[in-house]
This record gives sequence, C-alpha cells and structure tokens, in this order.
Amino acid sequence: MQIGIVGLGRMGGNIARRLMKNGHQTVVYDRDTKAVAALEGAVPAFSLEDMVNKLAPPRAVWVMLPAGKITEETVMHLGELMARGDTVIDGGNTYFKDDIRRAQVLSPRGIAYLDIGTSGGVWGFERGFCLMIGGDKTAVERLDPIFATLAPGEGSIPATPGRDGRDPRVANGYVHAGPAGAGHFVKMIHNGIEYGLMQAYAEGFDIMRGRASDKLPEEERFDLNLPDIAEVWRRGSVIASWLLDLTSIALAKSPQLEKFSGAVDDSGEGRWTIAAAVDEAVPAPVITAALYARFRSRSGNTFGEKLLSAMRNEFGGHVESLVHVHKAKDDDQ
Repeated sequence: MQIGIVGLGRMGGNIARRLMKNGHQTVVYDRDTKAVAALEGAVPAFSLEDMVNKLAPPRAVWVMLPAGKITEETVMHLGELMARGDTVIDGGNTYFKDDIRRAQVLSPRGIAYLDIGTSGGVWGFERGFCLMIGGDKTAVERLDPIFATLAPGEGSIPATPGRDGRDPRVANGYVHAGPAGAGHFVKMIHNGIEYGLMQAYAEGFDIMRGRASDKLPEEERFDLNLPDIAEVWRRGSVIASWLLDLTSIALAKSPQLEKFSGAVDDSGEGRWTIAAAVDEAVPAPVITAALYARFRSRSGNTFGEKLLSAMRNEFGGHVESLVHVHKAKDDDQ
C-alpha cells in the first residue's frame, strides 16, 4: 500500500523504514529536509500540499509529531487539503479528548480520523510496534495491511488459552480499541502503567544498592552486583519484562549510571491517566506516586532515579532535558 508519513523523528523514520522493507510505498515529509533525504527509498515531499498531491486516492497520511500545537495544526491543515474517503492518522501521544474533537471536525468532510497509540520506541523497526487504534472501522479495515506490517506479529509468545474465536489481530500486536479517542486513551493508560512499573524497578534496585551503606551493621551489609541481578531476574523470574531487559542493558553498559543525572521528565500521559482516574473516581495510588516521584527527581537525585532515566533512554531514546542536567551539576557544586 501507499501511505504518507509526516515527521521522521525517532519513531516516524522507523515506521517508514519498516513499511518500505516489507513492500509498502511511503511519501515522506519533515521540516528537516536532511531527515527526508536520509530516508532512502521513500518518495520525498517538500510540503503537506506536495505530499497530498503525490498520494493516490483514497489517501492515508500518518502524522508522527509531538503532541500539542504542531500536531493540531498539521492535522487540521491536512483536513483542508484531503478529500472524501481519505484518512488522517495521528500516531503520537495526543490527549484522547483532542482526538474526539478532531474526528468530529473531519467527519462532515468525509475524512476519517484514526488515533493510534504507538508503543515500541526506538526498537520498533526491529521488533515492530504495538498499535492501539481508535476510529472509523471501515478506515481501520482498509489500512489493515499497514498495521499488520508495523505490528510485531505473534513471534515466539505462546498463544493465550481460551482466546479461540476472538479478534486474531490482537495476537499479532495490534487492536481496534473502539471509536475516535479510544486508541490514545488505551495508550495513555499503558503509559501510566509504565510509570508504575519503572518506579518499582527503580526503587527495588535503589534499595539493593543501599545495602552496602556503612550506616548498617557490618554483618548486614551486602555489596550486590546489580548488573548480574538484573540479568538473572530476566531468566524465569516472575518479574521478567522488556523493561527489565532494558534495565539489564543499561546496567551492563554502566553499573553506576554515571552519565545520568536522575532528573526524570514526564511527557504528559501520566498526568492524563491520573486525571482520567479522578474523573472516574478510580483509585490509582501507584501511578500517582510514580508521577510525583518524577516531579521530585528534578531537585536532587537518587540512584533509582538515574535508573528511571536510563530505562527511558533505552526504550525511547529519551535524553535528559539539558535544564535538568545543568541544574543537577549546579547542585553538586
């Protein structure tokens, strides 16, 4: 199939590469012309208008930009350029209520709007992307070859007992979660859970590191090898996970995590998850505490917070904000 992709950053570029590797044609646009030129095999576009003109109807354009003003402006501009039967996709981390509004704006023009929660980070080209899709069923089914290519596939994960007769797409790593907004809502909760899981690992490793403290009785001190513990837990432990895999990678590279200040950003989804919990009167103490721990991390840091930052770097290529790094250096002086 043919698809347009706007935004060729850490994930957008890999989405285009994975699609092209598997026989799809991509027409790509980014404000950074070097990013467009670097994407070998793609059809370059030099504006949104140029992209739309180079796509054959019914068109589909995947927007992979940071949530907020730039995505809003891009989606609305595409809505003006595209025609009945076309589809606009937002694959970033947009707030689900914005998706509902955009779908309502585009629907009278006959343009479908899909919101796709996209998980996979910088590893997506190799591993595939887990996709949580919201929006029009007809558009989702038409673009199924795109989603099937991007998704990880069944791989070596055993089939879950009792799923006979259920949607087979789920076992391949993508799901049509519901109407407009549902995809990003599910991804929002996914990221909220991620906050809690990461915080639990960070705290656990911090406690183990602290066991060597000279404030403890000598016979109760253990100088634990954290890289080895992370590695052994990957092998048959009940707390094994991809996040633990990434933790092991980070600790193997740098047992003391010297290059990380421990100042941990949050990109919004944790806040939105907690807001949804408040709207529904659902208690969410773990996710809430994990978000507040990130706030606290920006003024003096623990080893656990360095590990949080290292995990974010491993799965998403998230680099610590310079303002936090500089502040941490100032605090050390």
